[in-house]
Amino acid sequence: MKYKIAALFAFALSVFSVGKANAQEVLTLEEAIRITLERNYDILLVKNDLEISKNNVNRANAGMLPAVEGNLIQNNTIQNSSQTRESGQVVERNGAKGSTLNYGVGLNWTVFDGFGMFARYDQLKELQKLGEANLQQTILTRVADVTSTYYNLVQQQQQLKALDTAMVISRERVQTAQNRFEIGKAARLEVLNAQVDFNTDTTNMLRQLELYQNTQTQLNELMARDVNTRFRVAENVTIDDKLILSELSEKAVQQNPSLQAALINRRVAELDLKQVKANRLPTISLNSGYNLSRSESALGFTTLSTGKGFNYGVSASVPIFNGFLQRRQEQNANINVNNAELQFEQINQSINAQLTSAYNTYQTSLSLVKLEEKNQQIAKRNLEITMDKFRIGSITPIEFREAQLNYVNATVRYSNAQYLAKLAEVSLKEIAGTITF
Repeated sequence: MKYKIAALFAFALSVFSVGKANAQEVLTLEEAIRITLERNYDILLVKNDLEISKNNVNRANAGMLPAVEGNLIQNNTIQNSSQTRESGQVVERNGAKGSTLNYGVGLNWTVFDGFGMFARYDQLKELQKLGEANLQQTILTRVADVTSTYYNLVQQQQQLKALDTAMVISRERVQTAQNRFEIGKAARLEVLNAQVDFNTDTTNMLRQLELYQNTQTQLNELMARDVNTRFRVAENVTIDDKLILSELSEKAVQQNPSLQAALINRRVAELDLKQVKANRLPTISLNSGYNLSRSESALGFTTLSTGKGFNYGVSASVPIFNGFLQRRQEQNANINVNNAELQFEQINQSINAQLTSAYNTYQTSLSLVKLEEKNQQIAKRNLEITMDKFRIGSITPIEFREAQLNYVNATVRYSNAQYLAKLAEVSLKEIAGTITF
């Protein structure tokens, strides 16, 4: 346990040793986002799905191109045969061998299927766009996660500094109480109380260090790098306090990936309906080929026959009746189009509600940041005055401890207010699709 405590304090020293040559690297938010875009597994997986969607966009996949195939068939026979000819002559063969060989190349091309192939090709393009929207959504989500986790580390780092200051003050208080006790100006109880408060501050420091390291691990996981990598982050939380709800709503309509995906799904449903309706129209196909054949027989008038040549033709089919399945399929396709429209409206409504709620939180958080900043400044000034009075013995240890705790709590509330305001900002930009990366 002692070794663990020593290790944690060594880590704390490295966090606060900003100016030393052996200090840990400072990880900027831009660098964290860059690493995430390059390595995050969710982003890489969705990128691969998008590549599949791109590969699927071709005319052959839509059924617009001909199919050409080669074929070869060979059959051999061994049989006992008997033939009676017109003259009455009987010819018999035991173990007579025969063989047939056919090979060639054939082409089949559907040139018209009620325009269904064109609808399928357009649908493949829309599915590629859907893959792009899914990738954009995944990137926005992961960048938002990285940004939130990063600034969580920033506010924890601020709290660590406040707790470190509290420990320094408590250590000084223990020393002061010990000196007063040795010269007979204080009781032993004052020294013990000071030591208890110092131990309490040490415990709080250790717990905060543990949380800080665990949050570092979470950020490393998002960046898909060694989870044991240790680093420092920026000193301050930067908040964009210029966001306007009406502008965010306009951008959400144009850039929100979920809304864009809903639009694409509606278009896909409409193209499905076109393909179903195409089944009402005729299908016309062209076919051609070049074949060679060879046949051998040990019995018969012809013992060897060969042939080769070109063949071509056209086929057409017209659907007449299929038990009213066509009508039901069209009804279902129309329902899917209506569902896609309803889903678009539902997502649009949800986005507007999320924006409104997040903007209310954003405005409240900005007000709290200003308030808690003033409280922190007041608490810091109060602590400085209290320390001066404590050194000359004009206040009690309880009053000193209260001022000390007020400063720590005010600093924690201030850093939390900044962090929550940043979370609200990130949430608004994620919904509007305006997070930069």
